[in-house]
Amino acid sequence: MEDVQKTLLTKSKRARMEQRGKLISFLCIALIVLVVLSIFYFVASKGLATFFTNKIKVSDFLFGTNWNPSETGTDGKPMVGALPMIAGSFIVTFLSAIIATPFAIGAAVFMTEISPKKGSKILQPVIELLVGIPSVVYGFIGLSVIVPFIRSIFGGTGFGILAGTFVLFVMILPTVTTMTVDALKSVPRHYREASLALGATRWQTIYKVVLRAAVPGILTAVVFGMARAFGEALAIQMVIGNAAIMPSSLTTPASTLTSILTMGIGNTIMGTVENNVLWSLALILLLMSLLFNIIIRIIGRKGALK
Repeated sequence: MEDVQKTLLTKSKRARMEQRGKLISFLCIALIVLVVLSIFYFVASKGLATFFTNKIKVSDFLFGTNWNPSETGTDGKPMVGALPMIAGSFIVTFLSAIIATPFAIGAAVFMTEISPKKGSKILQPVIELLVGIPSVVYGFIGLSVIVPFIRSIFGGTGFGILAGTFVLFVMILPTVTTMTVDALKSVPRHYREASLALGATRWQTIYKVVLRAAVPGILTAVVFGMARAFGEALAIQMVIGNAAIMPSSLTTPASTLTSILTMGIGNTIMGTVENNVLWSLALILLLMSLLFNIIIRIIGRKGALK
């Protein structure tokens, strides 16, 4: 009797392996959470030093238009207005997303609804090639082709938001296209069959049934593309002009958060005002990344409820 009870209470080899696997999974998840929290704490502690250590007002930092941290203004405070970079980042992000979205949807519809076989043979390799190109190559092509083209058409230096928009448009197009293809493929087949059975044409089925059913997935793709564009540094730095002034037109030099951050972070001393304000720009980038992820989760949750 005791042997039977001992046998029943003893964990089997599979049970011990399962418990060991759960422990390893928990440790991995805990490590990831710890790393993410550490990054947030490190960037936040450095970025908030601008406001708590250097006593700079948040309103002056977010809405000021003069950026020269090494100089002081008429009020005796460093000129750390980050609005030109914030505006530049949002403008190039939204413009590139607006341009890329129709192209991505058109390519995705062709690959999934119009000609799946030819689309996979022709467009899929092109998309994969665009994904694999390094950012510096995009920047160099923009510097060698797009900037001179804009200069010859509109005059000026050619550097500016328009050049940055074209570069980011090409960079985020593969991401938006790939995710849009996945969204269209996830639409159940019986939606199409029911629409065609009711007498709808092929285009009516695509436009009024398939695309509308895939709206949450398409919006998620667009937000992912915007997140990629907002955080891009090297390519945009090479073509936008890096002038920390409020954008007055699409063809005048401007700047983004990433371009100013990457240019200045290696030329400042840790703990100085010049260094702290750059960490504040990094904190804005981190918060925007978090915001994009929250938006994606909200869209996905609403799409799942439907």
